[in-house]
Amino acid sequence: MKKLITVIIVCMGMFAFSQNKNAKANIEVDGVCGMCKERIEKAAIRTKGVKSAVWNVDTHELKLIYDERKTDVKTISKSIAAVGHDTKEIKATDEQYHSVHACCLYRDEDVKKDHEKEKEDGN
Repeated sequence: MKKLITVIIVCMGMFAFSQNKNAKANIEVDGVCGMCKERIEKAAIRTKGVKSAVWNVDTHELKLIYDERKTDVKTISKSIAAVGHDTKEIKATDEQYHSVHACCLYRDEDVKKDHEKEKEDGN
């Protein structure tokens, strides 16, 4: 009986240590501007367990460092969708999407073109 309890405790310990406190992930998040960047990063960082979130406006890549014991990429993606931004895994509802500022409507081709033009004019 003591051997069985020892085996169970060892297995539980191995499982607890198999999750990474500083897991890294990159996910694609739709957005077009600095306001989007702020909103996306804030939504990610407010997710319990997320330690770092940096979104690149040009590549749409969100670089994450998070504690796997407290959260996962799907949960983080849900938090981002809740503030109106699509990820590869979770799409924002129309209501969530339309809650963002008019200049942040990344699904609108005219808005995308306006932001591209601003980038070109800025260079």
